[in-house]
Amino acid sequence: MSYDLCIRGGTIVDGLGGAPYVGDVAVRDGLIVAVGSATEPAEREIDATGLLVTPGFVDLHTHYDGQAIWSDRLNPSSAHGVTTAVMGNCGVGFAPCRPDDHDVLVDVMAGVEDIPGVVMVDGLPWTWETFPEFLDALADRQLDIDVAAFLPHSPLRVYVMGQRGVDREPATAEDLELMRKLAAEAVNCGALGFASSRLTIHKTESGKPIPSYDAGHAEIEAIARGVDDAGGGLIQFVPDLVAGDYEPALQTVFDVAADVGLPVTFTLAIGNAGPAFFEDALRMVKKANNNAAAADPVVTAQIFPRPIGLVLGLELSGNPFVLYPSYREIAHLPLAERVAEMRKPEVRERILSDSAASDGHPLMFAVQAWDYMYPLGEQPDYEPDPSNSIGARARARNVDPLEEAYDRLLDDDGHSMLLVTLANFRDNSLDTVAELIRRDDVILGLGDGGAHYGMICDASFPTYLLTHWVRDRGAGMLSVAEAVRELTSVPARVAGLADRGRIALGYKADLNLIDHAALRLHRPVVAYDLPGGGRRLDQTADGYIATVVSGAVIAENGVPTAARPGRLVRGRQPAPLA
Repeated sequence: MSYDLCIRGGTIVDGLGGAPYVGDVAVRDGLIVAVGSATEPAEREIDATGLLVTPGFVDLHTHYDGQAIWSDRLNPSSAHGVTTAVMGNCGVGFAPCRPDDHDVLVDVMAGVEDIPGVVMVDGLPWTWETFPEFLDALADRQLDIDVAAFLPHSPLRVYVMGQRGVDREPATAEDLELMRKLAAEAVNCGALGFASSRLTIHKTESGKPIPSYDAGHAEIEAIARGVDDAGGGLIQFVPDLVAGDYEPALQTVFDVAADVGLPVTFTLAIGNAGPAFFEDALRMVKKANNNAAAADPVVTAQIFPRPIGLVLGLELSGNPFVLYPSYREIAHLPLAERVAEMRKPEVRERILSDSAASDGHPLMFAVQAWDYMYPLGEQPDYEPDPSNSIGARARARNVDPLEEAYDRLLDDDGHSMLLVTLANFRDNSLDTVAELIRRDDVILGLGDGGAHYGMICDASFPTYLLTHWVRDRGAGMLSVAEAVRELTSVPARVAGLADRGRIALGYKADLNLIDHAALRLHRPVVAYDLPGGGRRLDQTADGYIATVVSGAVIAENGVPTAARPGRLVRGRQPAPLA
């Protein structure tokens, strides 16, 4: 029999951390059918000499809940080797949802994930009410990559409790019983588990805490037991780690998971300065895993391998002056007109002498962290030298940092961008991140693809890992085999997707062909391709020669093909039979 696709002579990186070796990978009917030596002819052959051949990457933390409905491409993720994206994270999403509560969930997603309300109003058909119906809507889609979903806590709470859920009132026994039933129903029809959040800055666009914010032990346990009733799944959780008020909520989730018998993955953020709360959290992780005594960690801390930050600019949701009344007076102008106004001496003086209003998104009050703010160049530097911060540049010019930021925003006719390193940049470096990403109980994630459209563009982190941490920062930090393992089999195992994440016989034929020496990130760009002409940040890279999903090539040399083999993954998947 012939193969559908054969990739010949590449350097195979198996996804398990094994030593790379030169060989062939052959595909038939969406599965890998030969590894090492492929002797039969193929309908399509690709010469991979000098290229890495890796499994497709698995991204555990995305928010493509909306984009997977209104678009057939899940970029930026699919432009960076991701072939499976897990959504519904942070406990926010669009199902279950009664028709009368559409505005509630739009308010939540607009505030937490910076998705403009008009985009959701124009882009979502709301052909579903229940979570199973939402999964059915996803199953009808033809996408470039696969998607899987958590049951999100906030929509579940509002669906069960109505306005009481929005107002964060305690759940009654009847509420808990129904949440448990609906959680089991969600897992039975394909949810990977459930997701929740206790992060303070996760607020609705109207400024209120999200519905799940005050949920207590009994509610977490009821949902977890529903997941277990249907055979189990993963709990995803966002604690308020940087603020320090995280231990009771995190311990609650750990205790529930241990009692019910479910694994947990949670967001780990490293404060740039001050108390090292992350160290205490990791001690909690170690204790939980020691008590579980499993072969692999059942509790994992999920970390982002570069600074957690914001991208600021005059075209984006935030900049240092976005809350200034004098700037707001001209903020509605087209970019060219606004730049022309800002270059007028009298306008400049008026804005620089103004002060911020008291209302606005919580993150907008962090946009004047001058010593953690940097110009983001054409070749973006995510571990910048402290001497290049806006604060340091201002001191060198002997001007106020506001002036330096103002001038840099006007560079490139107003298209310039600034990066604010909000977290993970402890002592102005990524040294702490470098230590943590080698731990078995720390996994990679938090790319947030499909969300924060005008503030964050982090779905490119697989490319960053393979360039900065493997190739550029210093020999020996991570090997190619180690990095690929962290992007493939590890997140696949944590998610319960045992049918992918490795190059071996019978596994799903999700693959990347990468020119590692040529791999390079581009600066994010602003695209106006969302429903209703909405704006978002996008980011591409050089060096991805081909990306394959279920045996179909979805991109070649960074250019998408017409292939749309991506489908909904319904629930946890078993490993193929030997």
